[in-house]
Amino acid sequence: MKLLVALFVFSAALCAADSPAPVTFYRDVAGILQQRCQGCHRAGEVAPMAFDTYTETRPWAKAIKQAVLSRKMPPWYAEGPAGKFHNDPSLSQPEIDKLVAWADTGAAAGNPLDAPPARHFAQGWSIQQPDQVFELPQPYEVPASGTIEYTYVIVPTGFTEDRWVTQAEVRPGNPAVVHHANVYIREPGSGWLREYPAGKMFIPDERKDRAATGGSSSAGASVREQVIVGFVPGRPPKQVPPGYAMLIPAGSDLVFQVHYTTNGKAAADRTRVGFVYAKTPPAKRVIRIQASNARFAIPPGAADYPVSGSAQLQIPCELLDAYPHMHLRGKSMALTAVYPTGEKDELVRVPHYDFNWQLIYEMKQPKILPKGTILRADATFDNSPNNRFNPDSKAEVRWGDQSWEEMMVGFFDLAIPAKADPAAVLAPQ
Repeated sequence: MKLLVALFVFSAALCAADSPAPVTFYRDVAGILQQRCQGCHRAGEVAPMAFDTYTETRPWAKAIKQAVLSRKMPPWYAEGPAGKFHNDPSLSQPEIDKLVAWADTGAAAGNPLDAPPARHFAQGWSIQQPDQVFELPQPYEVPASGTIEYTYVIVPTGFTEDRWVTQAEVRPGNPAVVHHANVYIREPGSGWLREYPAGKMFIPDERKDRAATGGSSSAGASVREQVIVGFVPGRPPKQVPPGYAMLIPAGSDLVFQVHYTTNGKAAADRTRVGFVYAKTPPAKRVIRIQASNARFAIPPGAADYPVSGSAQLQIPCELLDAYPHMHLRGKSMALTAVYPTGEKDELVRVPHYDFNWQLIYEMKQPKILPKGTILRADATFDNSPNNRFNPDSKAEVRWGDQSWEEMMVGFFDLAIPAKADPAAVLAPQ
């Protein structure tokens, strides 16, 4: 009898030794959330719930399970093998398995002593503490209802010397009413929006502006009006590699472009932008170009309407990142480099575009683009009733700022020698 008891105890001990330790929040889950989720899911950020603590996270355990199993979260829409993109936040299978096991086994807290050190975020910023901050001169009053056209304000920098920026971040004063926001550099020689006074919010004459730019986007069409950083939910701030920087020439102005949306409650916003400046002169200058097409007309009911645009490089460049931009009828986009040899290199393919997640896809390492490279954007649009986001499947759709209109732009962030002239980058079209 004693022998049987001993064998039973020994067998139970072996089974216990073979059984994996239960998954707990502090030992297994907190670190995943820190690295993959807290960029958005923390107090004061754009996500609707915070995952800073066990108490905050526990009620969302089942929702987290569903989101990671469907790969809805973290958001990522580009096809390609793991490791192709530097900023791919996709969870590994072991990470998914841990989050699922945690939800399935009761979402236990575990021992707080097992928790990794808290991830540090600069107060109010995702970049390091900015060297300088610019903001809207006064709050913008957003009504409770109605449609608000893209709203602009010109903010002089007062720079008496060139400034090189290595990190930049736009922070909405009121994320509940800021759909997205861009900050552009208007160089001293640019005539863009010169008819409007600085320091006052305004809505430009879109028809006049389109005529001036040949029907293309009202901003970003010229190297003298470079976008330096933008905000949309889920997009990280702008940070360039060591030795690279973005130039704000002396005497430049900042142009804030803010898209406000109403939500049933009157609100006020004072969006701002923060810059971190280079401590030493950079070797490479980062600029943004686009391959776009603003002369399309999407027929009513068209389910797979193709639109393409291209831009040709006149000097060698390095590609840092790329991303597609469309509106609610956007279906897919592929961004491709066609080299002078005729060889094609698919840079980014987004087969299922989502207007709510306008992500930037950073190359694993800068990609060399020789002189003569053609950068292509090939998109499709779904203007059919089957598109549940379609505002009106019976309408012919053309270029426009508002979400019920459309855009077709492939953006590319390039690096060129610091002393090179950006105006020499693109071939005339």
